[in-house]
Amino acid sequence: MTFAELNLNPAILKAVTACGYTNPTPIQQQAIPIVMTGADLIATAQTGTGKTAAFVLPGLQRLTTPSAIPGKGPRILVLTPTRELAGQVMDAARTYGRGMRLRCGSLLGGMPYREQLRLLSAPVDIIVATPGRLLDHLERGSVRLDRLEMLILDEADRMLDMGFSEDMEKIVARAPETRQTLMFTATMENSVLRLAQKMLREPQRIELAVRTASHELIEQRLHVADSLHHKKELLRHLVSDQKLTRAIIFSATKRDADDLARELTRDGHPAAALHGDMNQFARNKTIERMRRGGIRLLVATDVAARGLDVTGISHVINFDLPRFAEDYVHRIGRTGRAGASGVAISFVSSSELSYLERIERFIGKRLPEQNIDGLAPLTVLRRVSSGNNARRPGGPGKGRYAKSSGGNGGRNQSQGKSWGGSAKPGRAGAPGASRPQRSATHQPVIEYRTRRAEAMKNQP
Repeated sequence: MTFAELNLNPAILKAVTACGYTNPTPIQQQAIPIVMTGADLIATAQTGTGKTAAFVLPGLQRLTTPSAIPGKGPRILVLTPTRELAGQVMDAARTYGRGMRLRCGSLLGGMPYREQLRLLSAPVDIIVATPGRLLDHLERGSVRLDRLEMLILDEADRMLDMGFSEDMEKIVARAPETRQTLMFTATMENSVLRLAQKMLREPQRIELAVRTASHELIEQRLHVADSLHHKKELLRHLVSDQKLTRAIIFSATKRDADDLARELTRDGHPAAALHGDMNQFARNKTIERMRRGGIRLLVATDVAARGLDVTGISHVINFDLPRFAEDYVHRIGRTGRAGASGVAISFVSSSELSYLERIERFIGKRLPEQNIDGLAPLTVLRRVSSGNNARRPGGPGKGRYAKSSGGNGGRNQSQGKSWGGSAKPGRAGAPGASRPQRSATHQPVIEYRTRRAEAMKNQP
């Protein structure tokens, strides 16, 4: 199928062709015809599959017909969990709608009200918003949804994770019942299904990725780390590889993102941090620098896991594993996009074994461990080699992994060191973070047991 066969308006088709696109992706091929019929839709697809165009293009098609309802409110409303994702949707609307006379804009938290009030002072076709800021405008009376024809919940699962459920329900309560509602999500959890039941009417379903799917074109691997100091040694080695052309490094906290970015910069690597404490101008500037090649390493919190669309990301490195298994899929989805290949590398310390277990159970496979000469860990991790993903009930060391105290030379009891100073408490691999040892009766097991190079044994 080609875009020409989707019966899009010539102006829209011309814009799509000018972007170099001829054939729709599977999610676009299935979703666009359904949306153009006016039916509600739930679509489940991985990140990087072209889902933004799957709702933007039929939305633009709807706007080729004038509204029958007077007023200033939007005809199409897109709710997104993050400002980065909102920017991606806004860019798509402007790119594909450049041959149309449209008025569109965004309502985002952290942005000045003056510009948003100016946008809302005249009739608007498309609004892309984060739930909190839109609800604020609704309660102020600066925007109404009387004219709303299409409501799109983009990354609905992420909005639920971020606690926007109540805000979304309040927004939907103010929307006309005649609206068309589309829900796009990367995972289909029970909470998402409950939300869909409240907001959608007899929706059609598209599911291009099973709940546990991860990206086939992405090489995924695991490195066991003894401590924070060991993680940083591994990272230093990996970023020195010339095959790593552009990478996103995920950390657990904003402070750690700043610290890692500074240390990488001191080591001579063009690096910067991206997290929620930065204002929108600084975040946009950082993303643009990376797009232009001024930044090779972006150290980010999960604010960048969804909606950050930068081409040419060769590697994703999980310096800290995410607490939620779904976020692992979204993180690694920053590479291997649009048919390209990519590499996703995760570090795991003894304190993160439960996170690793959740991730592997969620994606339905085990991450293969690799060691780097001279940086092999002393930590012993044991894995039950059964064919299923279930936990073993009862007993010490519940789950498929456990840390063994044997043969580690006491290294895991010492505090890890940062590149330039002392370690931070509470980080992965810190003292006191060990798991109970699995009973020796659990057989068979595959023992994750390697040792550091001889020189590492002499470190304090």
